[in-house]
Amino acid sequence: MNLANKITLARIFLVPVIMFFLLIKVNLGSLAFNDFEISYNQIIAAIIFIIAASTDGLDGYIARKNKIVTNLGKLLDPLADKLLVAAVLISLVEMDKTNALIAIIIISREFAVTGLRQIALLEGSVMAASAWGKWKTAIQITMIIALLINNFPFALIDFPFDQIASWAAAVITVYSGIDYFVKNKHLIPVE
Repeated sequence: MNLANKITLARIFLVPVIMFFLLIKVNLGSLAFNDFEISYNQIIAAIIFIIAASTDGLDGYIARKNKIVTNLGKLLDPLADKLLVAAVLISLVEMDKTNALIAIIIISREFAVTGLRQIALLEGSVMAASAWGKWKTAIQITMIIALLINNFPFALIDFPFDQIASWAAAVITVYSGIDYFVKNKHLIPVE
């Protein structure tokens, strides 16, 4: 258990903490000014989500820099990412902050690409993250943060950035999924 794997595990352990603040009805009060209001629960969940999401690049960087890449890390890192995004998306649907269709598109793509990665591993190859996959991750994280903080500061000027980011994330997610399958079609048995 090296430092990179510990950071990845910390990301996994932060998921239920975020869920606690989003879904458990513990009212810590809210922050309000003008027509904008946000609960302290959401602020705390957003801060923890940002910390957890930022560890994604950190664990990989540490593993590569220190030459401590392990099979456990290769397994846990994408799992941690998917758990974090899926859990928060499902919570946001439960809170009526995002469309269930967007959550289904994003989570389905993650399952499909994970399945393709497993096939690649069985064939003895590793699928590297594509540029589209990195863009997908960046826009998903941006979307989730915007939804968690009630579209602040855009809500102050009635600009639906959170909804635009949500649909953009869905489109880029689908495109990046198609890109993975097209580039790795040789892995898919067609018999």
